This record gives sequence, C-alpha cells and structure tokens, in this order.
Amino acid sequence: MDLGLKDRVYVVTGATRGLGNAAARSLVADGAKVVVTGRDEKRAVAAAAELGPNAVGVGVDNADPAAAERLIGVARENFGGFDGVLISVGGPAPGFVADNTDEQWQTAFESVFLGAVRLARAAAGELEAGGVIGFVLSASVHEPLPGLTISNGLRPGLAGFAKSLADELGPRGIRVVGLLPSRIDTDRVRELDGMSADPEATRAANESRIPLRRYGTPEEFGRAAAFFLSPAASYLTGVMLPVDGGMRHGF
Repeated sequence: MDLGLKDRVYVVTGATRGLGNAAARSLVADGAKVVVTGRDEKRAVAAAAELGPNAVGVGVDNADPAAAERLIGVARENFGGFDGVLISVGGPAPGFVADNTDEQWQTAFESVFLGAVRLARAAAGELEAGGVIGFVLSASVHEPLPGLTISNGLRPGLAGFAKSLADELGPRGIRVVGLLPSRIDTDRVRELDGMSADPEATRAANESRIPLRRYGTPEEFGRAAAFFLSPAASYLTGVMLPVDGGMRHGF
C-alpha cells in the first residue's frame, strides 16, 4: 500500500531514540523527509545521519518557547515545505503522589504539556489543507498507570487539547491525531520495569495482561505512526489510537 508519503515533510520531536525515532524511521522509509529533534544536538545530528539525506537533526528542547518557529523554519529551509508534526517527548519523572516534587511537575508541564501546545499551535498556523498534527501520548489517557502520577495528570489533558484542536482545524482540512502506546519495548519501558524488585516477573505479569502476550516493538509503533500521519489516513481526525497489543478493553 502506498501511503502517499513521498517528499512530504514532517517534524518529529524527541526522535533521537525510542518511539519518536521509530516513527521518523518509518516516515523516511516510505519516502518522507524529516526534521529529527532532541535536546542533545550531537545525538539529533547523529540520529538524522543514520536516516540518510532525507533527514536533518536539530538540537532543541520542546519547552523552549522559540522551538516551534525554529523547527518549522528548518523544515522549510532544508526541504522546501512543511506537511505535519509528530510531537513526542520523553516520559516525565516516575513516582507516586508523595514522591514527585513541585520542580518535577513544573518541568514536565513545560515540556510534556505546554511545549506540545506551543508546537501544535505554531503548526496550525503554518499548515495547509492536508496537513496533520500528531501527538505521542500514553495509555494513561484512558487509565492511570501505577507509579506514573505526573504522566497520569498531564497526558489526559493533552489528549483533550488535541480533541479540541481537531474540531477547530477540521474545517481547514487539517487533521489532529494521537497515539497511545502502552508496553512498547523501549529503553523507557525497560527502565520502568527495572525499578521493580523483580524485573523479569514484572515483565511476565505485564505480558500476561496483553492479549497478544508480548510487548510491542518500536518498529510496530513507528509503522502505526507513519500511517496515521500519511495521506492514506486522510479521513481520520480526532482519533486516539491505542498501540497496546489489545491491552485496552474499552471501545
């Protein structure tokens, strides 16, 4: 199936590793051109170099108020256009209610929530019909996850913002979509599993609750993200897609 991604230009944040990187790889593999971002300039440039000439790396923090304008400018300067953005950030600090400090909450809000809002708002002002704004969120949008209190607080709010944005931008032909990963086999998830007393038992218990009985791979997430961002998904907007092996049982 041709997704229609050839020569389309996307910004993918948080793409030096993990889910953002997997999405960038899938986009480039299907012919898109991608601006790869991350907080560390060297890692962003290296990640882009691995993807080849259709990728460019930029060191930027999503919490920086100037990030959105800069990234869209890089896309236009290097590739002559801007067709969409996938907003992905590293997960906020883990912890329970009593564990997380005001500083951790503030840092996460600036990066995970407000930074994403700024990027989406800037993209909305630049995109034309056929453009797309994607959010990498979390299964915590539908159900709180133990030990991830900050994520539980911020991700559902961002999903609500995305749904509102989809309503506002729909008449202009601009789509807004969200992906809700659960147990994908990334460094972040392995780190969270490793915080338990028995990481192997924790993973086995998690897998037993997943209908497919395994964690997903970053590549599987990346392919789902590429489809959602592509013209092939042109009638999908306001949608939150669980990428979880069937773990969510609600509709």
